[in-house]
Amino acid sequence: DEATAEFTALVKQTVARRGKVVIPSFSVGRTQELVYELSKLIHAGEIPPIPVYVDSPLASRAADVFWAHAGLFDEAALAHLRRNSWDEMFGFSGLRYVQSAEESKALNGQKGPLVIISASGMCENGRIRHHLCNTLEDPRNTILIVSWQAPETLGRRLADREREVRIFGDSYKVKAQVATINGYSGHAGRDFLIEWATALKPRLKQVFLVHGAPDSAAALKQALLAAGLPSVHAPALHETVEI
Repeated sequence: DEATAEFTALVKQTVARRGKVVIPSFSVGRTQELVYELSKLIHAGEIPPIPVYVDSPLASRAADVFWAHAGLFDEAALAHLRRNSWDEMFGFSGLRYVQSAEESKALNGQKGPLVIISASGMCENGRIRHHLCNTLEDPRNTILIVSWQAPETLGRRLADREREVRIFGDSYKVKAQVATINGYSGHAGRDFLIEWATALKPRLKQVFLVHGAPDSAAALKQALLAAGLPSVHAPALHETVEI
């Protein structure tokens, strides 16, 4: 609920400035969650029906997979689906899935207010870097970070509010508003991870924790051991393990 409130407020502020909301997002899972959130907010009248562009061919194909498995949605999503037409969930009026590079480039000349959701989620490659080049130096715009950013990535430098960043070898002053919302993680939380791993316990011989900050990995390791899992190891950078 807090994430939704923050998201709504940021979109409204940017709309009032006639700016663009640019969201770096992973194509599978995170993007669909954001599109679903925008669908709910627009239908509820919480935000105006502004254009929303999903600039990721992979995200477009992933949406087809979501549509094909609606029976797996949670009750809240199913209730939204019952209130609205099928196409309104991931294809509401004003939503456009951008396919070609030419269509993507054309967004640079599109005037706000609008929302652009584009990969990659940490801004290290993909079309999002081009959108950042064209929006970072305009104070009307908002760069919205909705996922954890790994150290040394462009996404982390933006999240850390660096005043100037380099993209494609050129320097850009960060004049746009940069905001972070931590409530849209696409990853399972600690309890779900333990539940999932415990279900696999009869087949497991060893567990490796290869994703996450060192402190978090160490805490999860202890929790997994306490849950009765076999040998749990959080490898160090460049460490080699023989299996």
